[in-house]
Amino acid sequence: MHGGEGRRAMPSPNGSSEQRYPGRLFVVEGVDGSGKSTQIALLHEWLKSEGYAVKFSEWNSSPLVKTTTSRGKKRHLLTPTTFSLIHATDFADRSEHEIVPFLKAGAIVLCDRYAYTAFARDVARGVTRRWVRSLYRFAAPPTVTFYFRLPLEVALNRIVQGRPDLKYYEAGLDIGLSRDPLESFKLFQGRIVEEYENMTSEFNFTVMDATRTIEDQQRQMRAIVKKHLPRRRRLVGVEEKAALSS
Repeated sequence: MHGGEGRRAMPSPNGSSEQRYPGRLFVVEGVDGSGKSTQIALLHEWLKSEGYAVKFSEWNSSPLVKTTTSRGKKRHLLTPTTFSLIHATDFADRSEHEIVPFLKAGAIVLCDRYAYTAFARDVARGVTRRWVRSLYRFAAPPTVTFYFRLPLEVALNRIVQGRPDLKYYEAGLDIGLSRDPLESFKLFQGRIVEEYENMTSEFNFTVMDATRTIEDQQRQMRAIVKKHLPRRRRLVGVEEKAALSS
């Protein structure tokens, strides 16, 4: 199942669908273990091999807040509101230096998680939807947002097998759902899935069946992405253009 394959831009986190930049923005979303990072990495390599100028941006990767986030997590100092503000700061920094400049330069930008991650996780922690949406009202509207839908139990099994020792905030232990890390993680992820499902229609997500093979999912992604790609592949001086825009 998927939608939004036409030329109309996806609604942005603030509801706008106006695309102001010549570039393309493709986003992947979904719970941990859904395979979204694998798929966007494959898409990244394919687009580069096809000769497109591509910029990759990952959630919570801005050097501006990395140290603060790490210290807060280690000492268990982050409340749902501070967590929300820190992630919004991270996103704003990456938007200004990685995302928007490359869109202005006409490049393809790939984001492993976007503002919708905050919409799901922050609300799951008890922050109001209105609050978190207002924080990201500046976000550029994605061309396509791929939401990787996977049964919760399957996602949980993948994560627990790969990371048997769940971290404090990863397990949602900060919000008091359960004292048991595994039980807390299950309850927390259930809340996140519920928020993603609520957003599917609101933001016109392209829903991917994450139970299908990696190859099948990638073929579907490429077919959808192809419909939105610019005709001209190699963009001269895109790095320089992006630097001037930032």
